[in-house]
Amino acid sequence: MTPADDGSTYNLRRVQAMLGLSRGIITGLIDAGFVTPTRGPRKEWRFTFQDLMLLRTAHALQAQRIPPRRILQSLARLKATLPAELPLTGLRITAIGADVAVRDRGGQWQSDSGQLLMDFDVAPVGGNVTILERPASPKAEALDPQLLYETALSLEASDAPAAEAAYLQALALDPQLEDAWLNLGAMWSDAGRHAEVLQLTDAGLLHCAQSALLHFNRGVALDHLERLDEATAAYERALALDPALADAHFNLAQLREQAGDARGALRHYSAYRRLQR
Repeated sequence: MTPADDGSTYNLRRVQAMLGLSRGIITGLIDAGFVTPTRGPRKEWRFTFQDLMLLRTAHALQAQRIPPRRILQSLARLKATLPAELPLTGLRITAIGADVAVRDRGGQWQSDSGQLLMDFDVAPVGGNVTILERPASPKAEALDPQLLYETALSLEASDAPAAEAAYLQALALDPQLEDAWLNLGAMWSDAGRHAEVLQLTDAGLLHCAQSALLHFNRGVALDHLERLDEATAAYERALALDPALADAHFNLAQLREQAGDARGALRHYSAYRRLQR
């Protein structure tokens, strides 16, 4: 069984699903030297966010019969512009002849590949890899973040990727939407995307620092990632903001019990039972 994603790297199966490329295409691009993934503990390939971008771009350029040497040059320039981790707001990458342009995608979202938008429009235009400033979109500016939030809420049961995309766009327009941070975090938690939930809650707390539920969600993510001391601190912060948060008492009681703190565990179990009544 191939190890699951760890939040900072992705396994081959996830990469295939995210990029829509076959295993043969990916291995061919690796063999050609366009990307150099690392090896995990079981010798399986592990791909970073940058690897994903390089793979997809290399495939687009290769499809246009660009010579390998020029592809390697373009990829080297592209790699220098890419962030180390997947950004919450996403990127737009465009292949222009044998060159590549990168820009922030503000307001436009891709829902089925883990928050990425990758358009590969090929045109006979020269130039180097550049980061482009995108002009504001009147349509995007006219969007109502509350309406996007309500749309996302209505789509959760029927179309999770579309709901995720709408939540992300709502947050890009209004990062004060606490419920959007919470709902999206709950979706990702249900899907086992705990490392991403942690990144999401950290981003959310920059805008909603007094949200007890965001601190609680952060604790849950840390709990799943077995970062138990940090999870304990997150639950305690949640309870400092809202002492009536019963689930935080319960989870904290379990952590206290695991740590051998019987008195602390009893105190939180008692608080949990009292609040449940």
